[in-house]
Amino acid sequence: MHAMQYELTLPADYDTSIIRGRVARIGHLLDDWEGLGFKTYLLRERGVHGSPVNQYAPFYLWNTTEGMNAFLWGGAFQGLSNDFGRPSVRQWTGLAYEEGGVPGSPARFAVRRRQPVPEGVVLADVMADTARETARLAGEDGAVLAAAAVDPSRWELVHFSLWEHDTPKAEGDVFEVLHMSAPGRDRLPRGRQW
Repeated sequence: MHAMQYELTLPADYDTSIIRGRVARIGHLLDDWEGLGFKTYLLRERGVHGSPVNQYAPFYLWNTTEGMNAFLWGGAFQGLSNDFGRPSVRQWTGLAYEEGGVPGSPARFAVRRRQPVPEGVVLADVMADTARETARLAGEDGAVLAAAAVDPSRWELVHFSLWEHDTPKAEGDVFEVLHMSAPGRDRLPRGRQW
């Protein structure tokens, strides 16, 4: 499992209906993408849920690197790059994935929290704690799913969760989910990934 995200931070006076319209037009194009666990089309708006910025920031969990690479190099990503400029694409190695207690429920909000892995810790303990936190989040009322991943080049953890309501029980940046493409969600491996 591989996590991926890019962020397009938009001007403070940006008309976010442009992003909403874009997702309404093209969001379905990944609904059957081979190798994709899921893609959430995420938007946060300045002043909503404490966001200091307008930002379009899709988040992906991939089942295969071939699917991810086909997206990045096969043309789909080129359209976004042509329209907004080529953003930096962050990638993390999967640590844990759990389905929530409301299978099939639509995800309305997402929470993403990034945090550094501290120096001088036992890595196995930190990663095991992260996997347990993923399971705990997935068990919360209203949770659709929870995942965690690590970037060992920066020693950064990312926690990601989807929620069916606007009061998620997770800390981090809150995004509205505009659309979710999930052709391989049922094939994402559950539990810790080692």
